[in-house]
Order: sequence, then C-alpha cells, then structure tokens
Amino acid sequence: MPETLRLTTFGHAVPERVNLERALRLSDRLSGHLVQGHADTVGTVTRVGQDGEYRITLEFPAEHRDLVIKKGSIAVNGVSLTVADLQENHLTVAIIPHTLEHTTLGSLTEGTQANLEFDIVGKYIAAWRR
Repeated sequence: MPETLRLTTFGHAVPERVNLERALRLSDRLSGHLVQGHADTVGTVTRVGQDGEYRITLEFPAEHRDLVIKKGSIAVNGVSLTVADLQENHLTVAIIPHTLEHTTLGSLTEGTQANLEFDIVGKYIAAWRR
C-alpha cells in the first residue's frame, strides 16, 4: 500500500528477513507491550554499542516526541522493546541476548534506518489531548 511504502523503510528496499510475531487473541493474557504492527515512521540508527549491554540509539522525527517516554514501549522493526533512555528526539533501547539472537536487530548499524511503531496507548492519549 502507498501508506506503508511512505511510512516505512520498505519504500527503499524490501528486506530479506523481517520480524514477525503471532497476533494476540482476545482471550489471551496480556503481559507486555501493546503494539499493532503498524509502523508510524522511520528512525535512523545513530549509535550501536555495548556498555555492559547491547544498546541501539535512534533518532526519530521530532513531531513524534510526545509519543515516546522513558521506560515506555516502542517497536523497532516489529520488535517490541522498552525505551531505556530518551534525549530530545533520540531514544535508546537495550537488547537482551535472546532478542539479539532471534531477531534482525543485530544487523542494524549506524546510519541504517528502522521502522518505528509508537505505543498505542500513547497515541490515543496524544490524540485526545489535541
């Protein structure tokens, strides 16, 4: 769809591998982040490093700043993560070894782009405040 191509990295190139999770059934117990699989924008990796843990820092468009909070959730290339740090329009996520091993996040390098999906609850609150 044109919207998907406009809001994601897929408009530039279709990746060989993507991260997919099974959808939650309405009868399932919730334990984690609420994401829908709908990318909101593209962020750019500005730093990848290991300061005792694997961390990725991404710059995202400033107009989305009100949708990101420290210790809130964000999906990066379809992987739901916790925001470990937030400075202006740069967020950092810490990646545990299991996630690094079983997703495509280990292939992100400085300068590459990633699809970002913001927390659905935050999006509703931001819309309500407008």
